[in-house]
Amino acid sequence: MCLPALAAEPGFVDLFDGKGLKGWTAVGTRGSGYFVENGMLVSAPDSHVNLFTEAEYDNFVLRFDFRLTEGANNGIGIRAPLEGGTAYAGMEIQILDHDAPVYRGKLRPAQYHGSIYDLVPAKTGYLKPTGEWNEEEITADGPHIVVKLNGTVIVDANLNSITDPEVLKKHPGVKRTTGHIGLLGHDSRVEFRNLRIKKL
Repeated sequence: MCLPALAAEPGFVDLFDGKGLKGWTAVGTRGSGYFVENGMLVSAPDSHVNLFTEAEYDNFVLRFDFRLTEGANNGIGIRAPLEGGTAYAGMEIQILDHDAPVYRGKLRPAQYHGSIYDLVPAKTGYLKPTGEWNEEEITADGPHIVVKLNGTVIVDANLNSITDPEVLKKHPGVKRTTGHIGLLGHDSRVEFRNLRIKKL
């Protein structure tokens, strides 16, 4: 499968070579995990496994393409430890086909695609139809987190504005300054390609 050519992106390095899982480590054993198919990194539909970069990152710009199946649920872990629930011990940027009938009337604002899970809601209306490729960019620069989907900023958050003691107790990962990048499987097929990162 021939992947589209990327424009020159100074400073970016590939996290996935399209051939194997070099540089990644799987955490969890339920289901088939992640595999490589036609140059894509794929979360198996029976998988509840997280796949983390072996390297840790503090401030960065992460770019990737993803394609959802109907009702698909995944996530991007940032500044995450290898143990514990990533959405709480680190942070999770939601990857979700939130328009699927299965979720109708069931989602809180900070559960829609692109949200910092359970913390900061994303703007909606910018996902492409299910089955089409989307482009996403996540920037983490100190407490400033920006999520851009298909060219539109859907999250622009200052983590320092999260001060509620109960929220911070539930989400200690908000205070982490470094950690792993993770793909967080939730029993559905999601395809990724062109994963690359630039340190800031």
